Amino acid sequence: MTVLRSDVLPIAFVVPLQGPTGIYGPSCLACGQLAVEQLNARNGIAGRQVELVQVDAGRPPAVVAEEVGRLVDSGRVEAVAGWHISAVRVALTRRIGGRVVYAFAAMHEGGDDTPGVFMLGERPVNQLLPAARWLRENHGASRWVVVGNDYVYPRVTGSVAQEALDIVDSAYVALGTDDFSEVINGLKATKADGVIMLLMGQDAVHFNRQFARAGLSEDLLRLSPAIEENTLLGGGPGANHGVYAAAAYFDGLSTVESSEFAQQYYARFGPFAPALNAVGESCYEAIRFLARLGEVSGSIAMSAGLPSGHFYDSPRGLLRLDGNLVDQDVYLAVADGLEFRIQEQIAYTH
Repeated sequence: MTVLRSDVLPIAFVVPLQGPTGIYGPSCLACGQLAVEQLNARNGIAGRQVELVQVDAGRPPAVVAEEVGRLVDSGRVEAVAGWHISAVRVALTRRIGGRVVYAFAAMHEGGDDTPGVFMLGERPVNQLLPAARWLRENHGASRWVVVGNDYVYPRVTGSVAQEALDIVDSAYVALGTDDFSEVINGLKATKADGVIMLLMGQDAVHFNRQFARAGLSEDLLRLSPAIEENTLLGGGPGANHGVYAAAAYFDGLSTVESSEFAQQYYARFGPFAPALNAVGESCYEAIRFLARLGEVSGSIAMSAGLPSGHFYDSPRGLLRLDGNLVDQDVYLAVADGLEFRIQEQIAYTH
């Protein structure tokens, strides 16, 4: 029988370590570790030392949810945090919703009113839509094709895009797809100006490589709310021409807060650290959000809370809690080989 220590706060850290989104795993683990080390060097969370209990979110959602559920049932963990796809989030909320605080780090499709769930990432209204407007105004890209994985986040985000943008076609493929020949053939005949990519991890890598080999990079822009530095590395420089990404964090972001975070990260993990990106940094955000909750409320129990409109600082700058959502500054960047160059800030904390 496991004896739980009252001076330790165990948190289920749910991040992908395999499958198509496993490409993000090392970045998630490093950023989570940095957050814990920094907190534990001071006061932990509400006076308790933080312990992350790793759960592999790269498995089927039901499997992930059952493992986390057993951890919650047994009292082995007292909160949940991490980056994982929204299909995992939906399974988790069905299994443990309303029982422990759950800091969901990933970009997401909109609200989730499950008690205790805090949605910390970007969403279409401050990420995809302003990015598409910027590309229309600056590059004349007004007609789009949506290519996404077939689960809740791409589907709902694609529907939002359908209502707000000129979407001429869409295609959804299973998570784990590595052959995009049918989609690519369709794009060769399209009259669109660009592709909205709602593909995750390794799927985006495969798509970008095949897109470039088909000679489409000069004819069609690509815009994604999910592509990050690991995806650029995976695809290689030849696959990245004309790729735009919108996110609240990039490794090359030069704000005071982001620069300080990058210095801390590379000082801790060295020049060969896992790629620093929006996905990994969001895991840092999730742990630090729980710390903020503990600082203000004295605990991270379900009875704890932060008032809507509450502001706090992070590597992303000034964040504002809006109900259980977080408002944040968002930037548009263009791929330059294996790195991103920031083009403009497209959304602001308000």
